[in-house]
Amino acid sequence: MQTHGPALDAPEILVLRCEGADSALPLPDYATAGAAGADIRADLGQGALTLAPGEVALVPTGLRLQVPEGWEVQLRARSGLALRHGVTLANGVGTIDADYRGPLGVILVNLGAAAFTVAHGDRIAQAVLAPVWRARFREVAALDHTARGSGGFGSTGRG
Repeated sequence: MQTHGPALDAPEILVLRCEGADSALPLPDYATAGAAGADIRADLGQGALTLAPGEVALVPTGLRLQVPEGWEVQLRARSGLALRHGVTLANGVGTIDADYRGPLGVILVNLGAAAFTVAHGDRIAQAVLAPVWRARFREVAALDHTARGSGGFGSTGRG
């Protein structure tokens, strides 16, 4: 994986191209020295995919990842696509678990007012490496009281 700065003890993510994938497409890479996310590209076999307003589609990347145990790769939206076109990830943030070895796809949704075309090789998401903490869940008879209590959505004010 390409890096533009110090990668202190950075884990290595192994990448396998899927059968028939475009080997000319770059592997996930960081666009700038300060980028937290590596760009993920659409592998559409030299074609394109048009998303109508409101449409959801699984966009192939042509890649499979081997994420180290104790880590995950989070797939996040690209802010430029979201701001300019209303195109984002349908599932908010996608998670690639350490034990998943299948093809990497990005679930895009067009929330914009106009159709949006994804071309082969377009940057469609960002991959962010994050540590995984596994919680222990324990049933109890009661929970501690807080000032907020059971106040739900919007209970602390507007916004």
